[in-house]
Amino acid sequence: MTGVQTCALPIYVDVTFGGGGHSKEILNRLSDDGHLYSFDQDEDAENNIINDGRFTFVRSNFRFLSNFMMYHDEDEVDGVLADLGVSFHHFDDEQRGFSFRFDGKLDMRMNSRAGKTAADILNTYEEEDIANIFYLYGEMKNSRRIASAIVKARAVKSFDLVKDFLEIIRPFINKKQEKKELAQVFQALRIEVNQEMDALKSMLKQALDVLVPGGRLVVLTYHSLEDRLVKNFIKTGNFEGKLEQDFFGRVQTPFKAINNKVIVASEEEVERNPRSRSAKLRIAEKL
Repeated sequence: MTGVQTCALPIYVDVTFGGGGHSKEILNRLSDDGHLYSFDQDEDAENNIINDGRFTFVRSNFRFLSNFMMYHDEDEVDGVLADLGVSFHHFDDEQRGFSFRFDGKLDMRMNSRAGKTAADILNTYEEEDIANIFYLYGEMKNSRRIASAIVKARAVKSFDLVKDFLEIIRPFINKKQEKKELAQVFQALRIEVNQEMDALKSMLKQALDVLVPGGRLVVLTYHSLEDRLVKNFIKTGNFEGKLEQDFFGRVQTPFKAINNKVIVASEEEVERNPRSRSAKLRIAEKL
C-alpha cells in the first residue's frame, strides 16, 4: 500500500488467544521474520501455547496491551485481533460457574487466580449496584426485583453455588424464554466479574496507540453492548459515538472502516460453529 508506514518486521497481536485457533492461522500466514504476541489471562489457555520461534504467549489481560508491547520492545504493530466471545470450553467446565447447566461454584472469573467471584458480587454489592448490573449488562427489565430478592436471600444464606443463584432468580424468568433470559442474567454477572466493558475500552484505546498507520484492527463481538463500543470507536474515536469535525466539516476519526456494513457468519459457518450465530466482525485501518 503506497505511502503507508509499516513496522520493520511484521508484528501482530492476538489479544484473545483461548484455544489458539486464530493464532495458528496467523502463524500459518506469517513470514519467517515476523512475530505474533498472543494474550490470555486464563490459565487453561496456557495448555495451548504454540511451539514456534515466531510466537510469544503473554499471560495477561488484554487491557495491558501497550505495557507488554513496551516490555517486549515493540513500539508499533501491524495488526491487532480480538475475538471477544466466551469459548465453549468455559461454558462446558462445571467448575467455572459460567453456565446455568451445571451446579458448580459461582466463580465466572476468566483469571481464576485473582479478582472477585460472582458469589462475592452477589454477597457484597449494594442492591442498587446489583440492579444496575442486570439492567445494563443483561437488559433485564425486572432487574430491581431480581436485586431485591438477591439481597433478601443473602441475609439468610450466602450465595455459593449456581443452584443457590438459580433458586432465587427463576421466579423472575419468563418460562417461554427461559434459556434466553437465564443467559442474559449470567452474561451480566460475568461481565461485571471480569470488568469486560472497562477492559475492552482500555484495549481499544491502546490498540490505537500501538498500531502503525495503515495497521488493522479486527474485532469479533457477540453482544450488542460490546459491538456498540467497537462500532462507535471505529467511527468516531470515542465510545459515545460523538462526531467531531474540523473547520471544513470533515469527520475527525483515527480509523477508516474496511467494512461499513458489519460482517456476520454465513449459514454454512453457523452450522459448523453455532457460537458464530451472534458474531459480528468489524475491521478498521488506522489512518
